Amino acid sequence: MFGNMVSNMMVKPAQSPLFDSPADYGLDYENVEFKARDGVTLRGWLIKGGTDRVIVQSHFGVQCNRGGWSPKGRGPIAPWKEDIKFLRQAKYLSEQGYSVLMYDLRGHGESDLGTIPWVSWGPEEAKDVIAAVDFMSARSEFINASIGLLSICMGSASTTYAYGLADGLASRDQVKSLVAVQPLLYSYFVKALGMPGFMERAGAKVSRQRLGFDMAEPNFIDDAPKISVPTLVIQNQNDPWTNLDMVESYYSALTVEKDLQMLDLEESRFAGYDYLGRAPETFIGWFDQHL
Repeated sequence: MFGNMVSNMMVKPAQSPLFDSPADYGLDYENVEFKARDGVTLRGWLIKGGTDRVIVQSHFGVQCNRGGWSPKGRGPIAPWKEDIKFLRQAKYLSEQGYSVLMYDLRGHGESDLGTIPWVSWGPEEAKDVIAAVDFMSARSEFINASIGLLSICMGSASTTYAYGLADGLASRDQVKSLVAVQPLLYSYFVKALGMPGFMERAGAKVSRQRLGFDMAEPNFIDDAPKISVPTLVIQNQNDPWTNLDMVESYYSALTVEKDLQMLDLEESRFAGYDYLGRAPETFIGWFDQHL
């Protein structure tokens, strides 16, 4: 019983129905779909700005989608009380001349389930980041565009794994810059939750049966040295669900031009996610500089 409950919390897909629309922000957009290399269909919005600079946004995992996160249906102990609306930063970016691809990772929002029908925290979703970049690169209006990656939590992990894959992001020359927001290893997240050991072990056993690997074993930090573009790492230093030494290890492993923004926000991981839409000017400078 405990095993299924814990595993569902960590890897169960389709917990993130869309709750927002670009139409509500007066944005010019297109509904799009494309396939990852393993045939999984992904869906998203292309927010139209200019044609010379493109941002590909990869969202955080399990309870999120391309539009963000909503507390609706999360019960009285939801970790954040308001909608986190990623369309806020998309609107700002489009007003500054960027086009933005906001897509759902496999098993999230309106995208299909993966060939492994569970959320893997990055190893499988890495294929989606590559597919998103390839989709934008192949469109005629963006064939000469510079691409920046706005990768959030599991999106950061997925992006980093994608740099470690054969024929991965390291071979995509149009990608010029990365903003990695609150990268997090699964094992550190579970420890930070303070979950009793017997529950953690029960959940890990079920997840291993579902995914075919132990979630504590993959480590995207091993692939961080393979990132080949200037990278800005953003982290709320008061985030209770992470380990700041882990974030520092990720940053230290980067071998490219880099910067680390430690934010002094309220004591919630979700404050870092919400900050992107409240203060997008804090990261757009990185893209302005490198795209």
